[in-house]
Amino acid sequence: MSIWSKFEAIDRRWIYLLVALSVIIPFILPVKFPVYITPESQQLFEAVDSLPENSVVLLTFDYYPSTIAETEPMSRIALHHLFRKNIRVVTMTTVPLGGPSMAEQVTRELAAQYGKVYGVDYVNLGYKANYVAVLKGLGSSIEAIYPTDNTGTPLRKLPLMDNVKNYDDMAFIYVVSDNGIVDYWISIVNALYGIPVGCGVTAVMAPKFYAFVSAGQMTGLLGGMKGAAEYEKLLGRPARATSGMDAQSLLHLLIIALVIAGNVGYFVNLHQKGKNV
Repeated sequence: MSIWSKFEAIDRRWIYLLVALSVIIPFILPVKFPVYITPESQQLFEAVDSLPENSVVLLTFDYYPSTIAETEPMSRIALHHLFRKNIRVVTMTTVPLGGPSMAEQVTRELAAQYGKVYGVDYVNLGYKANYVAVLKGLGSSIEAIYPTDNTGTPLRKLPLMDNVKNYDDMAFIYVVSDNGIVDYWISIVNALYGIPVGCGVTAVMAPKFYAFVSAGQMTGLLGGMKGAAEYEKLLGRPARATSGMDAQSLLHLLIIALVIAGNVGYFVNLHQKGKNV
């Protein structure tokens, strides 16, 4: 039996093992595949990097737990950038399922790393229903929409919110989302109030929003895990997205190699069978 015949008859469990190893290894031993920066990621990074110290940025956690592998790395690297630049952060979510708790967990974890104080350097507003009314209402009065923060503390007791009354007091809105709320941040908030909006979205959503960037309605865009990995590279802080892209790239190379080997084996075996007839 030739090597190609043996390959054709290989136990599929060996394939499963190779797939598992290609996913696990990059998280243990970094492969360090090159990460190429797209203009949209560069634009978002530069927009945030140019913000003055102590300015206020609204960071949204508009995603469900099902897309956390793509979206949470964006939230994390955005917070690293904002906290590193001593920019004050207000977070919120339009997603009731998991949004408030994910925002709470990520912000408090990263704030501890940078020595940020809750209520002074960052505030988590949490969730309110009817997102269209919420987005419009924040343009007039944040306190009217969110009388308290996510833990029930009145906003008047949080020093940061003394000087943040509506969109006029914010320098930038950083939206991380896996759903259609992005359209409303652009069509309502950016269009009506003129505040710049940058976004991180899932890979399947990204193609739709490149036109928004070209039109100047969106200030930069991260597309999926690759976009998050690009931002990590720009900030010089490789983390979950970079490891995830290494695993994804290695798996893709494995699949390509198996497809090529399978086709070569098929035609070699076909040729040999033809010769034996």
